[in-house]
Amino acid sequence: MKTILNYFLRGLLIIFPLGATIYIVTVTINWMNSIFEKLLFGWFDYHIPGLGILSGFILISLVGFIFTRAFTKPIVHLFERLFTKTPLVSIIYTSLKDLTEAFVGDKKKFNVPVRVQFGEMGMIRFGFITQKSLDNFGLEHEVAVYCPHSYNFSGNLYIVPRTAVTTIKTDPADFMRFIVSGGVTGGTIK
Repeated sequence: MKTILNYFLRGLLIIFPLGATIYIVTVTINWMNSIFEKLLFGWFDYHIPGLGILSGFILISLVGFIFTRAFTKPIVHLFERLFTKTPLVSIIYTSLKDLTEAFVGDKKKFNVPVRVQFGEMGMIRFGFITQKSLDNFGLEHEVAVYCPHSYNFSGNLYIVPRTAVTTIKTDPADFMRFIVSGGVTGGTIK
């Protein structure tokens, strides 16, 4: 009985991550497909698999192309100014814009992996420097370090003395994978 249970657990270690990944990707793709298909082709009475995702990709890419042209920049700035000046909307808009730019924009923020020493006991957290200067808050000797949570899309922001931060020379993507996996994923951390 113990051997069968051992085989079951080993099988579960293979099947669960694979199955969960396939399930999450399938649900996400179906959800996106149905949204874009209804949005763009609600009048069309024939279902074409993948048409919603393809159309959504093309539409988003087209918007990106149009709004990177010089003649549309004043329009983009007008809407950005409107969103940033509107109370409550400005908090949501600027937070989401900054978060998006931190991952895919020209101002990527998660590109300086660090280890942070906490207290005298030697507790260490891994994270990324997001702000090298906090002078505008009157904190001349501190930096902002974002420490993502494992198995979650959240994290904590710590303000720590520069002396408590050590830069780690590694690939930021591997480092993020290491942190988010709870240290389970190998990575090339030096």
